[in-house]
Amino acid sequence: MAVTDEAIEKIKSMIVSGALRAGDRLPKEADLAAELGLSRSSLREAVRALSLINILDVRRGDGTYVTSLEPAVMLEALSFIVDFHRDASVLEFLQVRRILEPAATAMAAERITDPDVAALGELLDGLGPHPEVDDLVANDLEFHRRIAASSGNSVLCSLLDTISAPTTRARVWRGLTQSGARERTLAEHRAIVDALASRDPEVARSWATVHIANVEQWLASVL
Repeated sequence: MAVTDEAIEKIKSMIVSGALRAGDRLPKEADLAAELGLSRSSLREAVRALSLINILDVRRGDGTYVTSLEPAVMLEALSFIVDFHRDASVLEFLQVRRILEPAATAMAAERITDPDVAALGELLDGLGPHPEVDDLVANDLEFHRRIAASSGNSVLCSLLDTISAPTTRARVWRGLTQSGARERTLAEHRAIVDALASRDPEVARSWATVHIANVEQWLASVL
């Protein structure tokens, strides 16, 4: 194992074991290096690597801290990687969404509150019957974000938020070029809200699957 990798593993073990907790400040570099049996240079490289993936937060002039370790923070690094994927790889992100989003929607059907269902309906009402494509896509992103949040699973919510971004261009493209796409999107959103209001997980799952699959099938046909 490379020296830097060993240093990373040792810091990770301290976090996993609870010796270091979310928000804790790491000991001084010299003290931590001695405690872990590492050189200061290898420790420094490990800290730099862990800060890039949001495990550690290096605050200049203050010290190095363990981050909150919340899913949204941890997945920011994945978001950075996702930003490099475009064109045909967008189809793969849609395939992942088709797996995860129906599960989140089914979970939401069991947990969502009446006020949140009403808010989803109001979100759709605000668009009107013939929205502009940009408005529809922004509304669509918020619609799915709220449903994922209602699933009660913060990891799933953060994952969906991250992998949803690369599909935005495909949604705009579909809205501009496919006849009836906007109307179908609105109708499918209404059906999802109805299933959530009925607290029917399987119907909610089915409509979410249909909704994502329609975009996926269209994109596969034009790529």
